[in-house]
Amino acid sequence: MRSALVRAQIFVEFMSRPAAFSIAQDPLPDLEQKQTALSYLSEAWAEARHDGVDGDCLAQASLFTALAELVSTYGEDAVAKFAEGLPARVRNGEFSLKLAKQ
Repeated sequence: MRSALVRAQIFVEFMSRPAAFSIAQDPLPDLEQKQTALSYLSEAWAEARHDGVDGDCLAQASLFTALAELVSTYGEDAVAKFAEGLPARVRNGEFSLKLAKQ
């Protein structure tokens, strides 16, 4: 079992590099993997909204699921360190979908 510090170091390194996943077929390029993942999530989101699930509930459930997955993989300390940077990223508009008018 890896120590929490080792898991944290692995997580920080992972978050600073493009993803590279091993799958049975040839792996997709990083950008294509991210676009594919976003497509799957967007479809699931649209289906849930169609079924009457509130957007705020979807967002909270999605954040919980994502953070739980990261914690199970990298540990609480690594995910907490990653989450410390989120306020600045939100304020910088990294998660805003509306384009600024010029």
